[in-house]
Amino acid sequence: MRFSSMLLLALVFIACKHEKNDNDAQLIKVKDYENAVYASWIGQIIGNTYGLGYEFTFIDEPGPDVFPYGYGFTLADLREHNGAYSDDDTDIEYMYLTQMEKNGIEPIYFHLAEAWKAHVKERVWFANRMAVTLMHAGHYPPITGHKDFNSEWFQIDPQLVNEIWAVTAPGMVDYAVAKSEFAARITSNDFGLEPTLHYAAMYSAAFFEKDINRLIEIGNQALSPKSHFVNAVEFVKNQYGQYPNDWQQARKNVCAKYYVVEDYNRHSWAAVDATLNGALGIMALLYGQGDFQNTLDYACAFGMDADNQAATMCGLLGIVNGFESIPKELMFPLDDVDWDLPFNDSYKMITREGLSDITIRELSKRTAVQGEKIILAHGGQRFEKDGEAFYSVPTKAVFSAPFELNAIPKMPLKKSEYFYYPIHTGRKDADIDITIDGQLPDGIQLTDNALLGTPTESGVYRFAIIARDKLQERRIDVELHVLAENMAYGANGMVFNQNSIDDQIAVIRDGDVGTSYMSLKGNQRREIDYYGYTWQDEQLISSLIYNNGKPNEFYGWFTTFDVEYLKNGKWVKLEKFTMSPDLNIDNSQWLKPAYQDYYIEFESITTKGIRIIGLSGGIEKDANNAHRGIEYATSIGELGVY
Repeated sequence: MRFSSMLLLALVFIACKHEKNDNDAQLIKVKDYENAVYASWIGQIIGNTYGLGYEFTFIDEPGPDVFPYGYGFTLADLREHNGAYSDDDTDIEYMYLTQMEKNGIEPIYFHLAEAWKAHVKERVWFANRMAVTLMHAGHYPPITGHKDFNSEWFQIDPQLVNEIWAVTAPGMVDYAVAKSEFAARITSNDFGLEPTLHYAAMYSAAFFEKDINRLIEIGNQALSPKSHFVNAVEFVKNQYGQYPNDWQQARKNVCAKYYVVEDYNRHSWAAVDATLNGALGIMALLYGQGDFQNTLDYACAFGMDADNQAATMCGLLGIVNGFESIPKELMFPLDDVDWDLPFNDSYKMITREGLSDITIRELSKRTAVQGEKIILAHGGQRFEKDGEAFYSVPTKAVFSAPFELNAIPKMPLKKSEYFYYPIHTGRKDADIDITIDGQLPDGIQLTDNALLGTPTESGVYRFAIIARDKLQERRIDVELHVLAENMAYGANGMVFNQNSIDDQIAVIRDGDVGTSYMSLKGNQRREIDYYGYTWQDEQLISSLIYNNGKPNEFYGWFTTFDVEYLKNGKWVKLEKFTMSPDLNIDNSQWLKPAYQDYYIEFESITTKGIRIIGLSGGIEKDANNAHRGIEYATSIGELGVY
């Protein structure tokens, strides 16, 4: 008994110093963990709200060297909501928290995708928007983040919505990194994932490691030494070393190297690039050197998508230094209100449909509960000594993706054109046996967990994909339509609204969906747009493929949609057709995809002309645009006829 008591006292002493023990476990007081979780939520809320005042304010040049900047316009929002309010730096994590509570500490892609579809209806951009629109089209993660499907895979999105996986895995760095990668693949791919993994390592390690420079190295160690983002971090460190007292010059050099237009991002906006913004986040940490206010202001001054770096780095510093380190004036920014707790202990949900308002303390408490579940589920322990509760954290815990099989929506394939579609099971190939029940299209095969090949025969193919491990079986039914010759190439006439400014209508049958046609008129009037073809001789037609190209943020979509064909020389509405997936015709930008194929089927008709037709859409531009008028247009990448 005497020896056991001495040993337990020793363990408590180690816990207080946050040192490793011989069993690859680390000990932390429960109250210290809960304090750090709360501080992380407060830090992220501060960074997000403060940083919103400087989002995209400093692009070509950095902000002024006059700190502190202050909250700016968001003070009015804090007053309006009488506390904190949701934004995309914190609301997706709240959504993920609810999924852990509902579906377990390691929810599968299916459940996470269903949550995205249920809750994310607006205020969604870039990779996040493309991912959720792909979900509505019937795709599931990780296909929704794959670079062959999500055209914004390289953007900032995953590094600002996935901190919760590391916050609930204190000291479990490998687990936190792998779980964060799993979730990040919902929206992103390739080097677009890397800042997320780096941040996850820092967040998880920060419960025990308090040195900023060491945390950055831990983040680097989570990636390959030659990875895209490690190179960026090393460049940032070099600039900090050269210009410790000239942050503006360092920022100039970093942006010269990473704020660039290259082939992968040529169609999008470089200011929201994952690597660029991730590098600026690391630079804010370096120049801030652990000081909360300084790090916050540097994150804003470096610019670009500044609120994201501010939120993530301030959340990290909340873990590193605890709640007591956060400046009081940042938590109580309104002089004319009487709040007893930071941000009135209120988190108002204004962005995600179906998620409720919540107190910040409750949000923190529920997060910490999930953290305890993860610690215990992976071999950790909770014990008490002299009335003090401790966690023994399993630092070597491993995350294994759950076994599942992603659904595949009905899709049109084109004869003699290469086709590729990944199959995700969540396990290593050796652990899963995948088989096909039925007939694949000629020329398509199952190889390396993907359907791939060049179809050689047209037709409708229905089959099942079955995945088995030693204990379970998953099955999905698949329907692929292989279409023959695209008759658009043989049309002798093209029909379209000739009021449009753009005269490059030929791009809709050039075989390149990446080149969009936009029907802007320059008159700010809503008009009927149409796209189609005419032939000298009658054609037998039963399907179309409309690819919507890339809409503008403020216009470029149909708000009504029909198919018409020539009958006795007049355009006649096709009374019945089906479209896969459904076309979103709301006059709103939020759930508009880019480069989406819409497969339109109908009973065969014989005609000399066919077109798609509908009313163009547009919304008022936001305050950042000098011209706030509404422009109306539709966007199209390709129109195929079969």
